[in-house]
Amino acid sequence: MKDNKNRAWQRMLSGRKLDILSPSPLDIEIEDIALGLSRVTRWNGQTIGDHAYSVAQHSLLVENLFSQEHPDLKNKWRLVALLHDAPEYVIGDLITPFKYALNNSYRDVEENLMKAIYIRFGLPAKIPKSIELKIKRIDKAVAWYEAIAIGGYTEKEAKQILKYPDLTLMNKKIIPLSPNTISEKFLKKFNQIILEID
Repeated sequence: MKDNKNRAWQRMLSGRKLDILSPSPLDIEIEDIALGLSRVTRWNGQTIGDHAYSVAQHSLLVENLFSQEHPDLKNKWRLVALLHDAPEYVIGDLITPFKYALNNSYRDVEENLMKAIYIRFGLPAKIPKSIELKIKRIDKAVAWYEAIAIGGYTEKEAKQILKYPDLTLMNKKIIPLSPNTISEKFLKKFNQIILEID
């Protein structure tokens, strides 16, 4: 039997074998990302609803709010907002306390995956800091609303771990949807943005 102790690749349903330590943009497919993110849960699965709340659904919400807040920015930055958590289709969504426990040692793997994903879809490997900060602001605001709307947190508890958001556009109820539904919505949004990139 072959020794697999040093194997660093993950086989995707597309047939691609993605080397997690040295990812190639050629081994990244949006269908794999949509499927993976639709099945990776936010909040470690500790959310209300008939379905787990997925990273894909979170990503759609972040992109939607980013587009509303910054309608004059280029469409490629909308794609960055949609893909902001894309490495999690491979490495999962580590909850913040666990990230601290790892002393952020996973960060290099995550950053290399992110660069390969960006390159695969025609984006710069390094996103301008101003765009990163805009997306991060919305990402954190969405986390606040998620914590209260579906995570069981009181506002007092949320204030202990998250900064109160200064986002005025968040007024939608969050209803966790099935992985199949979210995967389809994610792919549809991706294809829509790709067609609108100039």
